[in-house]
Formats: sequence, C-alpha cells, structure tokens
Amino acid sequence: MPIFQYDALSTAGKLVKGTIDADTARDAREKLRRQEVRVTNMTKVDAAKKTKERKVFVLERKINIRSLAILTRQLSTLLGSGIHLAESLKALIEQVGDRRTEMVLRDIREKVVSGGNLAESMSYHPSVFSDLYINMVKAGEASGNLDEVLNRLADYLQKQASLRGKVAAALTYPAIMMMVGVGVVVFLMSYVVPKITAILESRDQVLPWTTVSLMKISWLFENYWMAMLVGVLVGLVAFKIFLASERGRLWFDIFLIRAPVIGPLFKKQAISRFTVTLSALLKSGLPALDSLKIVARVVNNSVLTRVINKVAEHIMEGADISTPLKHSKIFPPMVAYMIAVGEQSGQLEDILDRVSEAYDEEIDLAVQKMTAAVEPMIIIALAVVVGYIIMAVLMPLLQFNNL
Repeated sequence: MPIFQYDALSTAGKLVKGTIDADTARDAREKLRRQEVRVTNMTKVDAAKKTKERKVFVLERKINIRSLAILTRQLSTLLGSGIHLAESLKALIEQVGDRRTEMVLRDIREKVVSGGNLAESMSYHPSVFSDLYINMVKAGEASGNLDEVLNRLADYLQKQASLRGKVAAALTYPAIMMMVGVGVVVFLMSYVVPKITAILESRDQVLPWTTVSLMKISWLFENYWMAMLVGVLVGLVAFKIFLASERGRLWFDIFLIRAPVIGPLFKKQAISRFTVTLSALLKSGLPALDSLKIVARVVNNSVLTRVINKVAEHIMEGADISTPLKHSKIFPPMVAYMIAVGEQSGQLEDILDRVSEAYDEEIDLAVQKMTAAVEPMIIIALAVVVGYIIMAVLMPLLQFNNL
C-alpha cells in the first residue's frame, strides 16, 4: 500500500506533519479529514527514496530493546485475539509514538499486504530485528503459532533488557566516581597547584622531592593538556579499531572473563545469555544446530562464540551438546551436567530456563560483590592521589614555619 507524507493543520491551528498509508491520495485526505486534520500539502513517498532513508536510519540508531519487547508483546496480543496480521500492524502503527518505529512498521505492513511474510519483511530492517528475532518469527509462521512465539520473544527481550540493566547499574556508580575523581585531580593539578607552587618557588628554599615531582607533573598538565587530550582521543580510536578486529575482540573478551573483580560478572552474564537464547530458539521449533548457529552470532562474546561453534561442529558429527561444553573451560561442570540431563530427558528447554534463572540470581550477587569491592578500591586510589598532593604542598610550608 502506498505511503503519503503530509503537512496539515489541526483544529487548534497547529502545524502537523506525518505519514499515512492509503490506496490513493484522495483516500489519504479522507482519512485525515475524519481525524479532523486539514491537509495543506501531500506527497507520495517514493519507494527508492524510502529505501535510501531507511538505510540511513539503520546506520544511525536502533530501537530500544524494552520498546521492542513492548511492541512484540502488543503484536502477540493482537494476533492471539484473532486479528489479521495486516490489521494488527495497522493498529500498532496508529498507537506507536516514535516516528522512526512508525516508518519501519509501515514498510513491514506494506510488504505484508503485497504478499510477503512477516519474517521476510522484518529482514529489511536489520538494525531493529536481529537474526534471532527474524528466525523465531519465521519458525512461528511455519508452525502456525506466531502469537505464542512472539509472546515468548517478548519475554526473552525483557530478560535481556533486565540483564543489561543489572550490569549497567553495577558499572555506573564506579564509573561516576572515577570521572569525578579524575576531574578533581585535573582541576587541582592544572589550576590550584600551579598557584601554590609559584608561591613556594618565590621563597628560594630547598623543596622536598614530593613537591618537586608535583611541580613537574603540574607543569605537564598546564602546558600539555591539549596534547594529553589528543592522546586520550587517539587511544580511544585505536582501542575501538583494535576491538573491531577478530583477534582484538577475542583478547578483550578473554580479559573481561578472567579479570579479578569484574570477570565473574561478565562470565555469568554470557552464560545466562547463552542459556536463555538457546531455550527461546528451541521452544520456537528451530533445530538444535540452527539454534546454536544463531546463538553464536548474537551472544556478543567471541570466547563463547568459539565454544558454541565447536559445539555445532560436534553436533554435525553426531555428538550431543553437553560433552563439548564440559571441555570448554568456560561453562562450569554443573551447567554441562544439567544440559546433559535435559538432553537425556527430552526437557532441554526447561533445563536451560532453570539454568538461566539460577544465573540471574548469581548475577545479582556478583553485582553486589563487585560494587562492594570496587568502591573501596576507587576511594583508596583517590585518597592516595589527593594525599600525595596535600603532602607535597604542606611539607615545604611546614619547613618554612620551622625556620
């Protein structure tokens, strides 16, 4: 169905802009008239232009995972109520608040009305719908229980959003403390310390080594702050390029998993994501091999991706899932044992859900432990730096008073 862009005036005389789908421009004007909107200008959206704009949006930003979970839940509810897919999409378009999401849904509905299936229509928007999302929708369409699959997918997205929120909350407070601490130190070194050291130098007295070293550091901050800033930016860009490489990403993920304080948290997060994702795919009716290949792409950890790919290779050779996991040195023996029990009993999906729930609880404990360990370390580090500055300033003053 064609899409039209319009400029209009509301009953309050306010300028309104938007898009609407209709068979003709006349039908579009009639729809807007029923909404008590007076059209001043209307143009049909060109398909090539729309595709180009969509690609630009894909490169610029994504839909929030919580918003996507809500949207998926709403679509599941509409389909479960017996409403046709095209009408369900139309209902979502009318109530969605985000313009970008509205354009995506309109494009999907247009393709569905033209005879395409939902999964194929969603595949044109990879920044919004991941491989996991599209494959689960495809499995739901093939099995005829799309509403149940979408509801399960909404549960999965909400769990992932909750998991990300826990990790982000754990890292936010230490990050803020570090930023404030670094800001205070930079302010002292570049503004306060130079004035004090200038007074000390004017007295022509022998200064202790702490004061001399502080003066040199302060001189570097005062005269080369721009070079330091450029160095930090160059370092960040180089680090990003390093992470973009396959080897760099692997080394970084290994570091995250093995790090003393934050390592257990990231390892538990990766295992939880693996179990809940694999469970969601298997429940949707996808074969184990296809599910593992999809999980390997969306797990967002190169160490775990390598392990999952090896598991997939062993399955192709006729092995089970649990045996390669036992030898991976990433998955704890208990997880591999529970997966083996699930395979033998035919209840692998339920076992994976239980493992995921158990790890969600462990993540909560890991967050508390990490916060409890990181906060004193940051406070001690800042205390040492600030104490050094105070000592370097006070020592020559005390010596002068004694003289």
